[in-house]
Amino acid sequence: MSGIKAKIVVLGGDGIGPEVTHEAVRVLEALASRFDHEFQFEAHLIGGAAIDATKSALPAQSISACGTADAVLLGAVGGPKWSDPAAPVRPEQGLLALRKSLGLFANLRPVTLHPALIDASPIKPEVLQGTDIMVVRELTGGIYFGEKTRTADSASDLCTYTVEEIRRVTRVAGKLAQGRRRKIVSVDKANVMETSRLWRSTVTDILTGEFPDVQFEHMLVDSAAMHLIRKPSSFDVLLTENMFGDILTDEASVLAGSLGLLPSASLGAGRLGLYEPIHGSAPDIAGQGIANPYGAILSVAMLLRHSLDLPKEAQLVEKSVSEAITAGVRTADIAAGGRVATTREAGDEVLRRILQ
Repeated sequence: MSGIKAKIVVLGGDGIGPEVTHEAVRVLEALASRFDHEFQFEAHLIGGAAIDATKSALPAQSISACGTADAVLLGAVGGPKWSDPAAPVRPEQGLLALRKSLGLFANLRPVTLHPALIDASPIKPEVLQGTDIMVVRELTGGIYFGEKTRTADSASDLCTYTVEEIRRVTRVAGKLAQGRRRKIVSVDKANVMETSRLWRSTVTDILTGEFPDVQFEHMLVDSAAMHLIRKPSSFDVLLTENMFGDILTDEASVLAGSLGLLPSASLGAGRLGLYEPIHGSAPDIAGQGIANPYGAILSVAMLLRHSLDLPKEAQLVEKSVSEAITAGVRTADIAAGGRVATTREAGDEVLRRILQ
């Protein structure tokens, strides 16, 4: 039985981004070999590297390539070299522009715990037991995209949401919940923010009318932040607007023990998606070959599942990463005093298990 053909655009970006996406591409190549798929890879610029080369954080060539791809794999953007907030062009603008140009409105961030790494988290093991969360974050609305003003003595950022923006991301959360434990916690700040009041009423309408088999509750963001640490296993699907989701997902990453372990997917109405580990560019370790590639490799699993409809291959990637960690092949961030593996060695261990 012949496999599928797919074009995958690789945006290595900055810092450790090219290093971890290199290992992720090796995994995709191994899967193509084993399952007779044909994956075409195109490398393009984004972020600081793109600014240096073209003076744009997202060159037109990169946008064009991504628009014709079946999936996009991203490493990371940013770094001290481009961190001046007053600069006219910054790396993060490239990522925001890419999400907008591709119509990607829902960010999925799974937070699961590997049994062998439960002691790597600063949270007590008995609190962590049973934690399995899917965070669904709205990506294209809210304060990050609102009108901004700045004078010598004041500044403003406008937070705006439309009913349709809230409806579509709520439907994503509802469908995911139906395949999980059928529980949603919707996060807002409805006690003080008008956008959150619209969020709460719209979420209620959609979940009540279209997902009657899903239980849901509303929770203020400050309470959600507290409960993520106190009783993380109580969450199933966590639905949130853009800025709150940005903050809460970084907090939730502490549960797993390292930012380097966690993948993400940014999805729109079609199959095209953007896949990236949630860690940053980590410029302090870039070029040393010690970055954790598991988050990028697990992002490949999400790519296979959501954009290429290859659940068998996705499960194999997840199983191979889990077995590699269990076998003790761990980079410095999760080594916990044991032998420290390089980026390449971690990738090699996953490849060995995929091809065996």
